[in-house]
Amino acid sequence: MLFPYSRAEPSPTTADRVREVFVDEEAGREAFTYVLDSGRSGTVHVEQVLDYNRDPKYLRNLLLYQLTLEAQKGVEASPLSKREIVRRLGTSATQFYRLLDQTNYRKSIDQLLALLQVLDCEVDLVVRPKSA
Repeated sequence: MLFPYSRAEPSPTTADRVREVFVDEEAGREAFTYVLDSGRSGTVHVEQVLDYNRDPKYLRNLLLYQLTLEAQKGVEASPLSKREIVRRLGTSATQFYRLLDQTNYRKSIDQLLALLQVLDCEVDLVVRPKSA
C-alpha cells in the first residue's frame, strides 16, 4: 500500500528530505517513523495508511466501531432493561455483551442494526460520489 509523505506531518520538502525511516517499536510495530534532515520527525500509523488506501476491511471495522459506540449510547439512554433488550433481540446475554464490545470485530453489521432497531434508533446510510 502507498502513503504519500505529503499527507504526513511534518511533510518532507526538497530542502528538508527524509534522512531515515524505521519501523516504530514503541508503537507496537504498527507504525513507521521518519526523520528529516532538519531533525524533525513524524510517525505514520498503519491505520492512516489503511484509511488513505480506503482498505475495505479497515472501513468495515471502522463502521462496526462507530455503530457499536452508538449502540452503547442507546443502551444507556434506553428505558428498557438489558434483560428486555436481550429478549427482544432473541439472543443470549453473552451475545448481547459481545455486541456492545467495541473491540469485537467478529460481529456482523446486521446484528448491530437489529440492536439499534430494538433501541428505537434510526440509522441512515448515505452513499455519495467521492469529491475531487
